[in-house]
Amino acid sequence: MITVVGTGTGAPVPADVLAGAALVVGGRRHLDAVRLPDGAERIVLGPLAPALDVIGEYAGKELPVLVLASGDPGFFGIVRALAERFGTGRLDVRPGVSSVAAAFARTGLPWDDAVVVSAHGRDLRTAVQVCRAHPKVAVLTGPGSGPAELGARLGGAGRVLVVASALGDPERERVERVSPAEAAARDWGAAVSVVLCLDERRALGAVRTVAGVPDRPAGWALEESAFAHRDSMITKFEVRALALARLGPRLGDLVWDVGAGSGSVAVECARLGAAAVAVEKSADGVDRIRANAAAHGVDVDVVHGPAPDALSGLADDPDAVFVGGGGRELPAVVGACARRARRTVVVALAALDRVPAAREALTGAGLRCDGVLLQSSRLAPLPGDVTRLAAANPVFLLWGVRTPVSNEGVVQ
Repeated sequence: MITVVGTGTGAPVPADVLAGAALVVGGRRHLDAVRLPDGAERIVLGPLAPALDVIGEYAGKELPVLVLASGDPGFFGIVRALAERFGTGRLDVRPGVSSVAAAFARTGLPWDDAVVVSAHGRDLRTAVQVCRAHPKVAVLTGPGSGPAELGARLGGAGRVLVVASALGDPERERVERVSPAEAAARDWGAAVSVVLCLDERRALGAVRTVAGVPDRPAGWALEESAFAHRDSMITKFEVRALALARLGPRLGDLVWDVGAGSGSVAVECARLGAAAVAVEKSADGVDRIRANAAAHGVDVDVVHGPAPDALSGLADDPDAVFVGGGGRELPAVVGACARRARRTVVVALAALDRVPAAREALTGAGLRCDGVLLQSSRLAPLPGDVTRLAAANPVFLLWGVRTPVSNEGVVQ
């Protein structure tokens, strides 16, 4: 058997397991914390593949192998790699307390409603967008993706960071509450176990039935009456439904709603789990968007200013962009969004004359363009308990999609 023991948050290594091991594998701090049996080989984990090869040699000879890991090795840990290589039947897993559970315990918070995201050996971008969108997030950090980098990217997102270092070490453990700016200004070293990102107004959370993944909304493409708006200046739900389908907002995404008006698209994207930024030039529109976001219990970052100029202040490139409204600046706005969008841009247009320029802006930025003319009629009552069809104004919906490129650089 390959015995995997979770340690590092206070759990001791079982003496019988340690005494019988012919090979002990783990991080340097885990190995230094135990006394190896005479004759046992020791491997300090660095690159995983060579260690797996040696484990395979010992396991093939039916010699006992001990792997030391942090906390719960089945939670973003080494159990996955071991199970893929040797099969689940060869593993005897002895979990400890995960760093996430320990960090929330130190803060006195329940964590069944927390979203956990790993930035260890991964792009920090997904963790940043999850932190911006959700009130309670645990981030597993790594070199180049620690509290300083996370704090610098979050900026003024209205969050508090709880940095938990050396959890389980009676002499070195530290749990500190800092602002993102304070986190960005410090060198945290290599002892960080996990970072909690909290909106303290909502950190306690509601009673949950399903842990982890945030609740999905029961419906989307909400009625216009679900939003405050001015003189019916709002993306109608039929148009919004297709726009949302093409935007594809999801957990870890960043979506811009440019020319947001009521912010209905931004709010719906946030309800579906994405981080959302609404760009709006009118002051009353900014207030309206914030009120709509609050009414639906989501975070929307509202930027006051005209596009495309206001877009230059947005540091993170979006996964998807919705462009509403019109005007002479529309081609420049669409072009600016299309050059920065990682996946798609969706444009809603009421005027036929604007369609060619918008389409050219999408294709000129390298996006593959398609679109439809949406015409709908809603049921409307007439006297005498009868019903007629009331036609809504037709709307052109264009979308540009960036063609993905494979790791080999070959367009798929």
